[in-house]
Order: sequence, then structure tokens, then C-alpha cells
Amino acid sequence: MDNILYTITVFSENRVGLLNQISIIFTRRKLNIESLSVSPSSIKGIHKFTITTYSDQETMEKVVKQIEKRIDVLKAFFYTNKDIVYQEIALYKVPTNKLLEEENLEQIIRKHNARILEITKEYTVLEKSGHSEETESLFNELKQYGITQFVRSGRVAVTKSTIEYVTDYIEEQKSRKDKMQS
Repeated sequence: MDNILYTITVFSENRVGLLNQISIIFTRRKLNIESLSVSPSSIKGIHKFTITTYSDQETMEKVVKQIEKRIDVLKAFFYTNKDIVYQEIALYKVPTNKLLEEENLEQIIRKHNARILEITKEYTVLEKSGHSEETESLFNELKQYGITQFVRSGRVAVTKSTIEYVTDYIEEQKSRKDKMQS
């Protein structure tokens, strides 16, 4: 089966060592994590890991099951690009003198809808959000102007579904707990 890029979302409590436990699951299956981002979710006290990796569906099903076995993990899901809306952000640091001297540089910045975040005598920091192909394209065009620093974030994503599955899962768990206590 062909490997495609999957996005895995993991909802958990914010516990020390959980990232290590999750990364070991990928290592054991010889899967490289392409990007990783972790932040608080829309649910108070719950964090969301967004991880991308190339694999096949069967392996992803197994990985998600293994992740869910971790005690601090509430629920995990995997998606293909058609199931989610996603972005990443990139920062580019270029010499300010190049920005002032090169006429094409302004056109490149405009063409890519990049923003200027900071300008000093020595450098200018640009920001571009979009898919990895878009941030990489701007990087490739700016290389000739002497990029001194470049960094790209991990993917952030939300599902296209009208249902928030983790919220439904939490409500089901609360309902079960209430029934058991009655």
C-alpha cells in the first residue's frame, strides 16, 4: 500500500513524559515524525498534539490504538489532508540591505502574501502562513537573497467535520461515570 501523509491528533492531559511515550510508538514502527505541534485545545485542561507522518492506513490504525493505551491520553484520531483544514507558519530572516537594493524582493514578498514582522538595519523578518509547499516555495525564491535564518512550525489542523469527536467521547465517559455512580 502507498504511503501518504497522515495527520494524527492526540487529546490528553498535560503530563510530563507523554511526548516521549508517543514518540517511542513512532520509533518502534520506524515512522518518522514530519511535524509536531502541541497546544492547549478548546477544552479546558486538555492539550492537543498534532503529528504528521507518512504511512499507510493499516499502520495508522495500529499507531492510534497504541497511543490511546497511554494512561494520560483521552483519545487519538488520524486524518488525511482531505479531512482537515491545516496551516503552518514560517519565518524568514533576510539582510535588510538586500530588501532595499533588490527590486524583485518586494514583488516576491507580495506574490507570496508574506508579512514583514520586523525591520532593523541588519535584518528583516518575514512571515508566511500556508501549506508546506507554499512556505517552501517562498524559501526557494528567497535563497538567492541570502536567507540568514529560516524556521517552519509544525502543522496545526482542525477537522472539516461538524462534530467534535473528542467532546462527544468526553461526554460519553461522563455519562458512563454518572450511570455507574447512580
